[in-house]
Amino acid sequence: MNPPTWLRGRLGVLLSLGPACAVETLPGVPGLLLAPVGLWLLFAAPVLLLRGFTDKVVSTRSGSLLLAAGLAVLLDILVALGVNTVLPLLGVERPLTRLVLASATTLVLLVLGILAPQSRRPLLRGAPLSGARPVAWAAAGALLLSVAGPIRLNNGLGGAVSTTALVVVTALIVLLLLRHARCSPMVLEAGIYAASATLLLLTSLRGWYITGHDIQREYLYFRLTLGGGFWDISAYTDPYNACLSITLLPVSIFRLTGIEDIYVFKAVLPLLFALTPVLVHRAVRNVASPLVALLSAVFFMAFPTFFTDMPFLGRQAIAFLLLACAMLVLTDSRRPLPLRRTVFTVLLAGVVLSHYSTIYVIVGTLATAFAVDKAWRLASRPGRARAHRAVGQGRTRTFLTWWTVAVPAVLALLWAGPLTHTGGQLESTLRVVASDLFGSGDARGGSSDTRYSLFGGAGVTPEERLAEYREDTIGYTRADRADGKYLPLDALAKYPTPVAEKENLPLTPAGRALDTVGLSVPALNGVLRQAAALLLQVLVLVGFVIALRGRKSPFTPVRDQITLTVGALAMMGLFTLVPQLSVDYSVLRAFQQGLLFFAPFIAAGALWAVRRAGRRAVPVLCVLVAGLLLDLTGAVPKALGGYPAQLALSNSGPAYDIYYPHAEDRRAAMWLNQRAAGDDLVVQTDRYSFSRLQTLFTVRTQDSVHPALLRSQSYVLLGSTPTRKDEVTVFFRGDLVTYRYPRDLLDTTRNLIYSNEGAVVYR
Repeated sequence: MNPPTWLRGRLGVLLSLGPACAVETLPGVPGLLLAPVGLWLLFAAPVLLLRGFTDKVVSTRSGSLLLAAGLAVLLDILVALGVNTVLPLLGVERPLTRLVLASATTLVLLVLGILAPQSRRPLLRGAPLSGARPVAWAAAGALLLSVAGPIRLNNGLGGAVSTTALVVVTALIVLLLLRHARCSPMVLEAGIYAASATLLLLTSLRGWYITGHDIQREYLYFRLTLGGGFWDISAYTDPYNACLSITLLPVSIFRLTGIEDIYVFKAVLPLLFALTPVLVHRAVRNVASPLVALLSAVFFMAFPTFFTDMPFLGRQAIAFLLLACAMLVLTDSRRPLPLRRTVFTVLLAGVVLSHYSTIYVIVGTLATAFAVDKAWRLASRPGRARAHRAVGQGRTRTFLTWWTVAVPAVLALLWAGPLTHTGGQLESTLRVVASDLFGSGDARGGSSDTRYSLFGGAGVTPEERLAEYREDTIGYTRADRADGKYLPLDALAKYPTPVAEKENLPLTPAGRALDTVGLSVPALNGVLRQAAALLLQVLVLVGFVIALRGRKSPFTPVRDQITLTVGALAMMGLFTLVPQLSVDYSVLRAFQQGLLFFAPFIAAGALWAVRRAGRRAVPVLCVLVAGLLLDLTGAVPKALGGYPAQLALSNSGPAYDIYYPHAEDRRAAMWLNQRAAGDDLVVQTDRYSFSRLQTLFTVRTQDSVHPALLRSQSYVLLGSTPTRKDEVTVFFRGDLVTYRYPRDLLDTTRNLIYSNEGAVVYR
């Protein structure tokens, strides 16, 4: 008798593990073979073996696969952490090698294959694929352009291909909206993934080296772990080093797949994060119509932080992936509640290991939601019946309980405290927050990102922020300045540092045509961005109100979605009103995280707004979504001009100036590192040149060249942007400020000892 199909598939996975492990342990295996084998061991095989378990946690086929993918990522982290913890006790000094990781992964998968329940659901057979052909063509075109566009820009060519990719992504999303009733869920989710991956890759693939902000430091700690073959938090007690999503996980991927290390960060991690909008869709689809679920995923992708910041935040990307898996578990009420609560808590434990700030915000959100739920129940009148549809689809038993809140909180405190000793930033933030709340602080404003909030103020001007920065630097260098370690203030008075003018793209023919009729294109672009930010917030509130009323809501949220949305909005309000929180954790990133909870309310608000269009409601919605996407992704400003260039579309603009790595900078850094190796002088460079070059320096380095911080004796390296444009950017209290740099100060007080027509070094 032939075994059933599900057993044959499971047996095939188990039989593949031995040959895969053998390939990993053989020397000289070509990368074309090593990469698919490593990806199989790390992701594909765990997903297939975990399906039987995830089938018991969530009820849908795609939901089971998505949850298995999130658990596979968490499993990879835990396997690497396990060998890193246990093997040194047995005398193995370098446990993070390919041999050890491949053997441990294979052993864990064998145990998983034997002990885990077996899935009786076919993987793909019988899955409906209605509407697949047009979606497949649009998705393939978008993904192809997402790679071709950055390559052209990296080679010094124009951004037309990348702009076309944004147009194709928008067309793909409009196609999904128009055909959502005729497309199967699998086709919709494949289209969402293609759109998500395209938006992320257009940014993440920029530059031939590591490009971005936080990713530079993430890559540094990854390299330190990789070089030592061992993760040791005591060697570098830094919160970044405590994020296993950017240390152990990338090391496992690099070791087992042979993918070049920079592309682990530039491609593999973004492609994993691209699953998050799909998870948003699947989670919302458990409680809402296909249109509401699709819109929720679209609004999550359309928020600018998704495609401008998240490609440079590997640790937060993995944390968001696991949090989205947790929301999938929360909204699928067709499976046993105790099991779902346990898996939810395990996923949040994975967030603890992945990113410190994300789990702190989650704990605050959960605690607020739990309190709101208790207050809601106390305020409800027993036996009171509602005349219309009940919020929560009649299910009154809530998902959140005291231990689903307490366990992640305790784990976060343990991880940041006695286990890694990296909680100093949290303690510092809480002290400043307490000072702000009780009126003993310096009363300075928070990040200017709060100006996008409905409840935010006007923000701080660049001139005011730069003056604060200069005042701070003079204050904490006063004693050393008196000892002659820094240049005297009277000498600095001759060299002002005015704020640089904002550089916009030149007006295109279309932009000039608008300008001739009296319409200011720069003002129009600014108004559109501000209006988009306010629109999303208004839609959240509108959707929330109509969901509570129940009658006209396009979807009926479960009770926990309502309380979690209250918690997320409360955290947003706290970040807006308490300055230090907006400085230490971006308000825009907090909103992106909040979208995992309240995206369906935005969708409900949008559907309510177009309800009077009747049969034309979906086409009107398509126009609204297309306009929002084209504007926020930068396609409209690129077509009109009059707005700062975006990194994904141009070789200019503020992001390009401070994040893009140049070969000239690297050559200057390597030369200076050799020159200063035997010298006692510190190397000074600006913050963003240091960020791009920190993996090359082994000498003492200071990441500021502001005149008030220039030492009397030091090396000074000016990167490409300060050299070519005489501009330097600082990041202070949550804001980027670019000022004109007085190069004549260096020409007067120092000697030029190196120049390569892109970067210079003074002594």
